[in-house]
Amino acid sequence: MPFATLERARDAVRETKKAGGLPKGGVTVWLQSGVYEISKTFELNDADSGTAESPVVYRSVPGGEVRISGGKRIPSTTFKTVTDTDLLARLDPAARDHVVQADLRSLGITDFGKLNRRGGIRRDTFTSALELFFNDQPMTLARWPNNDWAKIVAVPEGPACDRITYGGERPRRWRNLENIWLHGYPTRNWCDTYEQVIAIDLEKREITTSETYDSKGVKEGYKAGQRYYFLNILEELDEPGEWYLDRHAGILYFWPPSPIAQGAAVVSLLESPLVALQDAEHITLRGLTLEVARGSGVEILGGHHNLIAGCTLRNIGTAGVSLGGLPGSSGDLNRRIDGTLKADAGTDNGVVSCNIYNTGEYGIIMGGGDRKTLEPGRNYAVNNHFHHFGRSVQTCRSAIYLYGVGQRVAHNLMHDAPHTAVFFNGNDHLLEFNEVHHVCLETGDAGAFYIGRDWTQRGSVVRYNYFHDLTATMQAVVAVYLDDMACGTTVFGNIMCRIHLAVLVGGGRDNIVENNIFVDCPLAISLDNRGFYGSADILFAGLKAVNHDRPPYSTRYPALARILDGNPELPVGNVIARNISVRSDFLSLSGGRMPEEIQKLVTVKDNLTEGDPGLVAPEKGDFRLRDDSPALKLGFKPIPFDKIGLYRDEYR
Repeated sequence: MPFATLERARDAVRETKKAGGLPKGGVTVWLQSGVYEISKTFELNDADSGTAESPVVYRSVPGGEVRISGGKRIPSTTFKTVTDTDLLARLDPAARDHVVQADLRSLGITDFGKLNRRGGIRRDTFTSALELFFNDQPMTLARWPNNDWAKIVAVPEGPACDRITYGGERPRRWRNLENIWLHGYPTRNWCDTYEQVIAIDLEKREITTSETYDSKGVKEGYKAGQRYYFLNILEELDEPGEWYLDRHAGILYFWPPSPIAQGAAVVSLLESPLVALQDAEHITLRGLTLEVARGSGVEILGGHHNLIAGCTLRNIGTAGVSLGGLPGSSGDLNRRIDGTLKADAGTDNGVVSCNIYNTGEYGIIMGGGDRKTLEPGRNYAVNNHFHHFGRSVQTCRSAIYLYGVGQRVAHNLMHDAPHTAVFFNGNDHLLEFNEVHHVCLETGDAGAFYIGRDWTQRGSVVRYNYFHDLTATMQAVVAVYLDDMACGTTVFGNIMCRIHLAVLVGGGRDNIVENNIFVDCPLAISLDNRGFYGSADILFAGLKAVNHDRPPYSTRYPALARILDGNPELPVGNVIARNISVRSDFLSLSGGRMPEEIQKLVTVKDNLTEGDPGLVAPEKGDFRLRDDSPALKLGFKPIPFDKIGLYRDEYR
């Protein structure tokens, strides 16, 4: 029976349940090919649930393309040639014959959203303002410099002030200084921010911005030499793909990268998730494209055994999929991203065989489980392809942000992003068979997989992953970054090739780095003693939050129960064993005031760091061991390289 809307089809399923229950084998809602522009979230709750024997599936017809869009297409006929001579005079001469304009208000579009102080410096997530997409690609809000960074020349009042000195005379071109923003890395190369320009002194070449504070309310300020660019400036609409919105008049100005009449221009409108599941069970979204939203693609709160499979999530303002809610989007502490309380993400929910790209912030946020009881969430992200995530907020926004207890991240491909591939907090996660390359492209002191700053977050395993081509453009880029006293993580059976620093153990305890292959890494492993000189102070509060010396923590992690005995700041219990290192410096031990003591605290044994390790052809990407490999005699276990990465299934 055909229906005109998703809601009507959903209601028909509800009626079937009330009339006599779902049939054995379940119900499938088939969506015909086409673009479904929605103005409100498609909501599913417990009333829409299926069962294990009778699931409810929403999917595209075989061979069809179903696009659920939170935006509105702008007809090509709406775009007109710019004739206003005053406005043309403000444009670069090279742009005047190419820029077109569209009256959005004439299409009923009046809510343009708000440009916010977003960024890795603040962990909260905000919906995007209106964005423009053309031929399914995000366009660039007019900026200067176009494809590079300007540098802060000086900070007149010291690092904590909100004024910077710029070089050159570029701002003299700008007539309207209202709503100009600065985006960049004000003090650190791993933390970006958007700040509104309050004033520009053209004579002193000084910019005053809104005050910069980090997520803890500490004033950040600026540092000379750091990177930034200006955005949201009409006069800088000077190359194909750039656009600008006059928010007072509702006029969109755009230099299309190809003929406007032959393309599709779409603006994002919907701020809430495209699809939301609340306390639902056994519902599958399959083979759908979810796109063009200011908020997230799919949000799952509570519920069990829900599945997002074979979908494409793209051109999203925040996260492609959120299991447990967005950080900062709710006052509910159960949805805090640090996962200290029970996460409202349900259990056994998954994202499988999806393509997730061009997201403004995250690919997937995935919580679940209870950190106080160590009850696992068993949520999972498997066989997904992530790329070009973090396109708006460029730091602390990863392909997967993992928290809670007992999630699985496996067989994913992640690449081409400014910062980290996986942030993982919490306990007992499994990260395996993933391929990661070309991430951390714009940042320094960054890691592809990152955890840190909590003694109690233990039990996670990073195994059988292939990290490659992670090169530093400024500060170190690390494959597995166990930062600031991270403890109890196992790094086993990974292949790490052409990486600036493969594994960093930042002063933590009880970490195992074993059975890995390092090839062409300037440094394979670094282990330091940073807790001895001051970094341990941030960790004591975490111990009290979970009652580390009582069950279940004391029984699950016996070493944690004893951590306050003796000198907790020392990196004891770390093991580096049975690794292969080829054309790489193998190990650096450093410890602040007492580097010689580290050698007594760490176990280093049976590593093969010289001579021929017996790899078949590492220069050709063949990391198998020959039968005569000396590593086998040391107990090295062959790595199942052929199982790493994406695979074919019924969804892909």
